[in-house]
Amino acid sequence: MRLAIFENIMTPGGHEVEFNRILVEEFRALGHSVEFYVPQNFIFQFDYQTPVTKLKGDAVTYTNSRGLKKIIAAVRREINRQRWYSQLFDAQGNFDALIIPTSTYRYLRALNHSVLRKISVPLIFILHGINPTEAPKFLAAADKLSANKNIKSVVLTFSDNIFGERRDNIFTVYPPTYTARDLKPPDPLSLTTDHLKIGFFGQYRREKNLRGLLEVYLNGNYTRKVELQVQGSTMHEEDAQDFEEIIKQYQGVEGLSFLHKGLIGAEWQQAIMNVNALLMPYSSPRYRYHWGGMLFTAIGFGKPVVASNDMNPEVFKLYRVGETFESGNLNDLSRVLETFINDFDKNF
Repeated sequence: MRLAIFENIMTPGGHEVEFNRILVEEFRALGHSVEFYVPQNFIFQFDYQTPVTKLKGDAVTYTNSRGLKKIIAAVRREINRQRWYSQLFDAQGNFDALIIPTSTYRYLRALNHSVLRKISVPLIFILHGINPTEAPKFLAAADKLSANKNIKSVVLTFSDNIFGERRDNIFTVYPPTYTARDLKPPDPLSLTTDHLKIGFFGQYRREKNLRGLLEVYLNGNYTRKVELQVQGSTMHEEDAQDFEEIIKQYQGVEGLSFLHKGLIGAEWQQAIMNVNALLMPYSSPRYRYHWGGMLFTAIGFGKPVVASNDMNPEVFKLYRVGETFESGNLNDLSRVLETFINDFDKNF
């Protein structure tokens, strides 16, 4: 089959980039061809080695957007989305199915006002989770599109329903794990743990309370040598400034290292393989409904984790992939982190 992927989200790296790579490489392994359709100003962070068709209308990024600027950016994106939908409808003779890999209910809502809703080949929206506030809007938009059997939504979730609701045009699947696709990872059992290395990786946002984590880590009582490696990419200027202030504050502290840079492909994979475990202590209600990209990276690379107990609790209920602490409780994090580090060999 000729599969088209419409991507309009530009990020400095991260799991959206890797998710698209999973789609491209796994579709190819099944014998399909893949082509990207992207806005005219779209910049790829990774070369997927596929044909690319440019669509009129600029991609809108929320980078450095706050307040009124963010609202204006959202309005521009809605206007451009209608332009992209029209062009995709005109191009449908060039592919056998169209996939939109990182969608929200807004994509479906916009489709109800577009000629693309009459598409004659399968159109598949992938949503990376639905929270309780979004669910009624998503279900309402899906219901309005139910007359066209070609239009389907796939929700990455741990449930077989959307808060008790099911629809014939909505499918639920488990999230994928991220694995090393460019490098051959070593056997985890062969890794020496004399010098334990723990990684705090991914996109840095102030909500992750890195300062609180660093104080907990530095005040811990450890029975072995341990190092915390902190890597972060930033989308917003405020986050970038805050991260740089943290790096300056803790520069030179023994047992700490920092990298303010987005990592993609082999460089990202090598960074994950260079640590023994991953730390993801950030807390937010949305982590109960949206799968954690770093958690599923840890699982794919075989790295134990320390995570807050609101991070995809369904996973920890079934599998001991690491240890959890009470969300937002730094005292409990301190207790769990000490035990995790000191008893690492016994529990690995």
